[in-house]
Amino acid sequence: MRPQGTQTAYTRKLSSRSDSFCMMVDEYTVSGARLPLALTLGDPAGIGPEVATRLLAERASGPDVRPLLLIGTRWALEAGAEAAGVTLPELVDVPGPDTAGAPLALLDVGLGPEGFEFGRVDARCGEIAVRSVETAARACLAGQVAGMVTCPIHKEAIHAAGYVDDIGHQEILSRLTGADWTATMLMTPGLRVVHLSTHKSLIEAARYVTRDNVLHKLRLTARTLSTWGLPGARIAVAALNPHGGEGGLLGREEIDELAPAVADARAEGLAVSGPWPADSVFNRAIDGEFDVVLALYHDQGHIAIKVHDFHASTTATLGIPFVRTSVDHGTAFDIAGRGVADPRSLAAAVAAAEALIDGRLAQL
Repeated sequence: MRPQGTQTAYTRKLSSRSDSFCMMVDEYTVSGARLPLALTLGDPAGIGPEVATRLLAERASGPDVRPLLLIGTRWALEAGAEAAGVTLPELVDVPGPDTAGAPLALLDVGLGPEGFEFGRVDARCGEIAVRSVETAARACLAGQVAGMVTCPIHKEAIHAAGYVDDIGHQEILSRLTGADWTATMLMTPGLRVVHLSTHKSLIEAARYVTRDNVLHKLRLTARTLSTWGLPGARIAVAALNPHGGEGGLLGREEIDELAPAVADARAEGLAVSGPWPADSVFNRAIDGEFDVVLALYHDQGHIAIKVHDFHASTTATLGIPFVRTSVDHGTAFDIAGRGVADPRSLAAAVAAAEALIDGRLAQL
């Protein structure tokens, strides 16, 4: 949602533009063939295009490899390849002649590189990032692609472009799909974490810990994981306060909100336990006692995942009607354009998307 008077000339027609982009995708998708995976390149000023080009340089080819439809701008991809010191493989442009079923294709969402500079907040780059995500999401909703993988976007840049309510991917996708409840799940080998909240200040996150909110996220987690091939998932709920609140001495959220939500979920047949002290629950999950942990705020879950295995961690969005995974890092403006960005998280995100599409979450 953008307030009146803040839209720039290139944001006013976003919806109509993305509709036309989706019509272009029809020319690329072959009826009966394996649907491609959409890969958005993220903010051009960040490391997204660089890690994407590194991924392409290392990606296998052949009839058993799912096609990739890159969505962004060619100039950003070329800048990323130059920074990475790699040669771009052959990429067909969508629309264009003989694009149907090509293993690698690029849909350019427009906007040139005027004033572009690596590592700088730029409204134009923010517009490109949002336009790419919206196009990929609409292609998912239309059944033109099997799912989407996203490179990082910059919150200040999309705000500068006029998207004042779209703090991140999850908010954009919620807006586009009309989803009432969504959640972020982080995955790395041996550990999965769903977040009760993500883009909230710490004090707002604590206020969000209510019986109703927790129960909704537990239902969403159980339902989505079952769809992705993990029925009856054992869900552990992390505590909010130190030592689980010490019987109310260090806070009453465990007594007044979390324990009742766990009881409600168990009454509905969900395999939920807790609340467990946050300083031990993640290790218990790593040891195999739980399939997933419900963390109560951003850093509670993110720190656990990234300490466990930073480079292999990925993100998935729960509550939307298609598979979306992402790298588990930001735009990294401090290293953008220097040729040192690591593509492992993006490679893991692509592999995770393939697994979720095929219902193989249990194997991740």
